[in-house]
Amino acid sequence: MNRSDLVQLLSDRFSQLTQGDAETAVSTILEAMNSAMVRGHRIEIRGFGSFSVIHRASRMGRNPRSGAPVEIPAARVPHFKPGKALREAVDLPGEEVAPEKSQRK
Repeated sequence: MNRSDLVQLLSDRFSQLTQGDAETAVSTILEAMNSAMVRGHRIEIRGFGSFSVIHRASRMGRNPRSGAPVEIPAARVPHFKPGKALREAVDLPGEEVAPEKSQRK
């Protein structure tokens, strides 16, 4: 599911919302989440999961082509931890889902 699918789902499910209203709602929520994470705040959505910012220390890596050591700088990266309800829903027994084909080549 991508952003436009989510907007379409909202406008279909809630008849009082126009396509533009649904787009505004999705944009507002995503901007608020983005802004909170940029400030280093944690976002928790009960039953779904939590988003946080993890600090990775700098470290030494290797160039896979030449094998030369390369310093990887410290970084702040977003992290998602699924909630218990989501983990259990995804892992329902007997429900095989075909993996989506990657669209990147």
